[in-house]
Amino acid sequence: MVVRMRHTRAHTANRRSHHALKEQVLAKCECGSVRVSHRACPSCGRYRGRVVIDMAAKAQAKAAKRAKTAGAEKSAK
Repeated sequence: MVVRMRHTRAHTANRRSHHALKEQVLAKCECGSVRVSHRACPSCGRYRGRVVIDMAAKAQAKAAKRAKTAGAEKSAK
């Protein structure tokens, strides 16, 4: 059986001292927008000087999906 001991305020505070939230580290992209550090830019899709996400294709696919769902809603009415 384990002996249960009361935790003092100091012990509790020492444990909780590591629970503080840290603010995000933001970096400036080549396109001028602000992005989260170590992540691709959400506006241009670049990371470390090269395009890793094709944002034009992503926007085109999103528009096609919207058009498809809008057409399905019209036919349902």
